[in-house]
Amino acid sequence: MPYALALHGGAGIIRRTDMPADLEAAYRTSLAAALDTGLAILSAGGPALDAVEACVIALEDNPLFNAGHGAVFNLAGEIELEAAVMDGSSQLAGTVTGVRRAKNPVRLARAVMERTPHVSIGFAEADCLAAQYGLECVEPDYFVTESRRVTLQAELARLAAGRSEAEVPDHIKHGTVGAVALDMTGRLAAATSTGGRTAKMAGRIGDTPILGAGTWADQRVAVSGTGHGEYFMRYAVAHDIAARVRYLGQDIASAAGEVMAALREVGGSGGVIAIDWQGRIAMPFNCEGMYRAMADAAGQRLVAIDQQ
Repeated sequence: MPYALALHGGAGIIRRTDMPADLEAAYRTSLAAALDTGLAILSAGGPALDAVEACVIALEDNPLFNAGHGAVFNLAGEIELEAAVMDGSSQLAGTVTGVRRAKNPVRLARAVMERTPHVSIGFAEADCLAAQYGLECVEPDYFVTESRRVTLQAELARLAAGRSEAEVPDHIKHGTVGAVALDMTGRLAAATSTGGRTAKMAGRIGDTPILGAGTWADQRVAVSGTGHGEYFMRYAVAHDIAARVRYLGQDIASAAGEVMAALREVGGSGGVIAIDWQGRIAMPFNCEGMYRAMADAAGQRLVAIDQQ
């Protein structure tokens, strides 16, 4: 069987012309490193679930991305994290929300899947579970970066002045990381992790931990999304892509592309990475850019930021 892997680090108004060369290089290096981490697992015959978890951990640990260390603040000036994993072969899944101490929320999501009878655990009890299972826990300040604090202050000023949200770039408002993979045994898996939206209400739950919205995997398709989560939830974006493949017989590129185009029509911005059981990959987005990377056993490889 072939193997293949794709990952994303957020979508929105991302213009390379506005990005300093050193920052662009840092993003590309980070995406490529995360990709290589997952590929090492797949090329050695490892499971898709291990590969997507490893990719997401690499991105959670990187302050360039809105997940783990480098996540955005909520309206109360706190960081609440979310993550999900789903194994396509069994359709077992684990999700967490409101996490404030588990260093890598994606690890905790996998623990929920493998070590509890439940699918979703949230807030203080999720962090207690991380400690109980011996996962690395940190003080909330670990997740803080100064750039995210500056972004919060700018967003609070906008809200106080009553200025329109339309003037705020998409990548400032939201961002997510995720990965999808097909392994040599034909198993598919998806993993997603995020800090949510800048200045979100405390306690807000986004699309990442909602199966079928921001995360999905079955025997045919695996999907991870990034964007305005409220739209991904309302339109069941990840599951809609999988359903189009299963019931309409669409190819993965057509299914994912049509869903993202339709989402744009109703005001939702963002993108997805999707992979099917044959290793075909789609990475459409309906905004100006999406941090993304992909590779497969045939030697195809791409690390990209904007429309290219």
